[in-house]
Amino acid sequence: MSAVTMSRAVRRRWWWTLWSLLAVLATGITAYFVPPYLVGGTTVPGLDMSIPGYYVSLVFHAVPAGTALLVGPWQFVPRLRARFPRAHRITGRVYLISVVAAAMAAAYSSAVTPSGPTLQVAFFGLIVAWLYTAAKAYRAIRRGEVQLHRIWMVRNYAFTFAAVTLRLYQLTGLALMGVMPSLEYRDVYASSAWLSLLGNVLVAEYFIVQRVLAPLARRRSAEPDEALPRQAEALSQQ
Repeated sequence: MSAVTMSRAVRRRWWWTLWSLLAVLATGITAYFVPPYLVGGTTVPGLDMSIPGYYVSLVFHAVPAGTALLVGPWQFVPRLRARFPRAHRITGRVYLISVVAAAMAAAYSSAVTPSGPTLQVAFFGLIVAWLYTAAKAYRAIRRGEVQLHRIWMVRNYAFTFAAVTLRLYQLTGLALMGVMPSLEYRDVYASSAWLSLLGNVLVAEYFIVQRVLAPLARRRSAEPDEALPRQAEALSQQ
């Protein structure tokens, strides 16, 4: 087996491993955090219910955000896109509508959250980036720019997946609160929001380079080498 074949096989295995982890985490976080909002509950410690519309906005954010979180991973499976293109388009619309709805609700909850301006800035930055990348992805596919659409969707889902990484960072922060009494939950929440935003951006850009741009560069660099035998044959026939 050639080195090229081996490298492709390794990349494929890594791709499915990472995709499986992504799907499992997205499903687990959605299953744990969304259902309580459907029955008037919450998983947020010390949530201030007295702020007008705050809890309602969280409900209207959690449901579509959970939908986008669950739908997203399946949109990146090449075989599903090729075999069920109509289903891919329908679920893509469901995903984008869910993102817009969740972002609109999050705009209000971020504006009235009592957790302080540091968290508010992080959340508003996330909301703007979430909507911007969704708009760019939609515009690209309407123009038939499929590759560009996929790149923007990777970026967009990175912001959707911030709901997962935020909770993972929070768990680490809560563990630190047990050994650092001076650490407050507000600081843990704000730090988790910023880490999830910036960290997911870096991961998304790395994935785009390695999964999308690097294969294109490899194919283009191989084209001149493949063309040399044809050029030599043409010259010999002259």
